[in-house]
Formats: sequence, structure tokens, C-alpha cells
Amino acid sequence: MRLHYIQHESFEGIGAIGGWAAQRGHSLSGTHIYRGERLPGMEDFDFLVVMGGPMGVYDDKEYPWLNEEKRFLESAVKAGKLTLGVCLGAQLLANVLGAKVQKNPVKEIGWYAVSLTPLGWDSPAFKDLPATFNAFHWHGDTFAIPQGALHIASSEACPNQAFIYEDRVVGLQFHMESTPESVETIVKGCSAELLEKGEYIQEADKVLGTAALFSELNKNLHTLLNAMEAQT
Repeated sequence: MRLHYIQHESFEGIGAIGGWAAQRGHSLSGTHIYRGERLPGMEDFDFLVVMGGPMGVYDDKEYPWLNEEKRFLESAVKAGKLTLGVCLGAQLLANVLGAKVQKNPVKEIGWYAVSLTPLGWDSPAFKDLPATFNAFHWHGDTFAIPQGALHIASSEACPNQAFIYEDRVVGLQFHMESTPESVETIVKGCSAELLEKGEYIQEADKVLGTAALFSELNKNLHTLLNAMEAQT
């Protein structure tokens, strides 16, 4: 299988997704769209992964490539491509599916529990995940669940944490791909946000996590990606 990712910022890469792709024998390619790199043709990939970033869905004046990316994502959904959106990526997918993206009442930064909804328990992509598990978060915005999509997961700070559309398009507000190295990079790139006060903003030492947290997180990532792969 040919996996292609879209990256929006130098410090938010694909993390453990790369290791999963190598383990499964999939080819891996990427577009660093913020550098002006070209997006692939629909015939050039089987699985699309859309990563996070510090910008917002509606920041197209500052980041004009967002409009091109939205058109590309709309085409990928219409083409029936297997697609995973993470954080900003999920918000972009929700946006092209007609759902509203706006500020969440609070920022959610650090390690917080995510719980599956009853629809999540029954979803082929999510049913093998624990009913509640720890995930890494770094977001201030949130998406509404697109019409026709299923509401899959929630957290205490953010009710809409995941959706799935037509069994092939998955949006995650939280991060499952994070590694110790990738979190260190984000902490350096967005350190100012950790100085803000908020009920759901952890201090840097907690944000950096523990080996046990990353082990659980990446195990759950593999479970989800294996289930998505089975849809092809």
C-alpha cells in the first residue's frame, strides 16, 4: 500500500506512523505543503494521512495553500481514499465535509483520557481499542461532527474527539502518533502556549510524558491503523 502524508509545519511530523508503515511494508511519501511542495495525483497514493499544525482551518489569508489543500482533500474524499486526519488534519476534513470548526471552550494540552462512544464500540476501525485510553492533545480548536459521519470519541475537555465518515475517513482531534522525540519538538516549537493558564494545560514535565504513556499510545495507534488498512 502507498501511504502519503501532508505535513503543515516542520515540528509536526508523522511520528510513529512512519514506523507502522515500514513494519507493514508500505511505501511512504509526503508533501511538506508549507514549503510549497506539490500535492500528489489521486492515482499516486492509497492511504492519505493529514497531520496537525499550529494554524487554523480559516487562516487562509496567512497560509494561502490551505485553500488548495481543502480542494485536494475534498477530491480525496470523493475518490473514496482511505484517509486519516490528525488534529488540524481532522479539522480540515470536517471542514470540507461541511462541518463547522471553531474555538473549543478551553485549550487541551497534555495527556488526557479519551473515551469511545457507543458508536465507537461498534465501529470496525475503533472496536478493538480500549473503551477509555490516554492520548496526547495539543489543540485550541474543535470540529463539529460532519453530517453523515459517526461521533466516535470524546474527552472531558472536548466532546468531539473523533469521527468516521463512510468507514474510510477518520478524524482524530487527539494525537496517537506522538513519540518522545516528536513531543519534545512540539514543546520547543510551541512553548509559549505552555505558559498560558488553563484547567487542561499541563506543565512541560507532564506534557513530555512517560515511556508507559507512549507505549500505550503507539500500541493503540497500530490497532487503529491495522483496522483501517483492513478496509482497503
